[in-house]
Amino acid sequence: MPASILEGVDHLLGAVSTPRTSTRLGCPSCGSAHIAQVLGDNGGISYVCTACGHSWS
Repeated sequence: MPASILEGVDHLLGAVSTPRTSTRLGCPSCGSAHIAQVLGDNGGISYVCTACGHSWS
Protein backbone atom coordinates (compact mmCIF):
# COMPACT_ATOMS: atom_id res chain seq x y z
CA MET A 1 0.00 0.00 0.00
CA PRO A 2 1.43 3.43 -0.91
CA ALA A 3 2.40 5.66 2.00
CA SER A 4 0.82 8.65 0.30
CA ILE A 5 -1.60 9.50 -2.47
CA LEU A 6 1.27 10.95 -4.55
CA GLU A 7 3.20 7.66 -4.35
CA GLY A 8 0.06 5.84 -5.46
CA VAL A 9 -0.34 7.94 -8.61
CA ASP A 10 3.30 8.44 -9.60
CA HIS A 11 2.86 6.09 -12.56
CA LEU A 12 -0.04 8.27 -13.77
CA LEU A 13 1.99 11.48 -13.58
CA GLY A 14 4.65 10.05 -15.91
CA ALA A 15 6.45 12.94 -17.62
CA VAL A 16 5.15 15.59 -15.23
CA SER A 17 8.11 16.76 -13.24
CA THR A 18 6.90 18.51 -10.12
CA PRO A 19 9.22 19.12 -7.18
CA ARG A 20 7.55 17.97 -3.99
CA THR A 21 8.52 17.36 -0.44
CA SER A 22 7.23 14.70 1.86
CA THR A 23 6.70 15.04 5.56
CA ARG A 24 5.82 12.00 7.59
CA LEU A 25 3.56 12.54 10.53
CA GLY A 26 4.31 10.46 13.59
CA CYS A 27 2.31 9.84 16.73
CA PRO A 28 3.68 11.97 19.59
CA SER A 29 2.81 9.17 22.00
CA CYS A 30 4.21 6.01 20.36
CA GLY A 31 6.02 7.32 17.24
CA SER A 32 3.95 5.25 14.81
CA ALA A 33 3.41 6.54 11.28
CA HIS A 34 -0.06 4.96 11.14
CA ILE A 35 -2.07 8.17 11.44
CA ALA A 36 -5.64 8.91 10.40
CA GLN A 37 -6.78 12.46 9.70
CA VAL A 38 -10.30 13.13 11.00
CA LEU A 39 -12.69 16.05 10.94
CA GLY A 40 -13.33 17.42 14.41
CA ASP A 41 -16.68 18.45 15.90
CA ASN A 42 -15.99 22.15 15.33
CA GLY A 43 -14.80 21.65 11.74
CA GLY A 44 -11.12 21.53 12.66
CA ILE A 45 -8.77 18.73 11.72
CA SER A 46 -7.57 16.19 14.25
CA TYR A 47 -5.29 13.18 14.01
CA VAL A 48 -5.66 9.71 15.52
CA CYS A 49 -2.95 7.10 15.78
CA THR A 50 -4.38 3.81 14.56
CA ALA A 51 -1.65 1.92 16.40
CA CYS A 52 -2.21 3.20 19.96
CA GLY A 53 -5.40 5.28 19.77
CA HIS A 54 -3.79 8.57 20.83
CA SER A 55 -5.53 11.62 19.32
CA TRP A 56 -4.39 15.23 18.90
CA SER A 57 -5.00 18.32 16.82
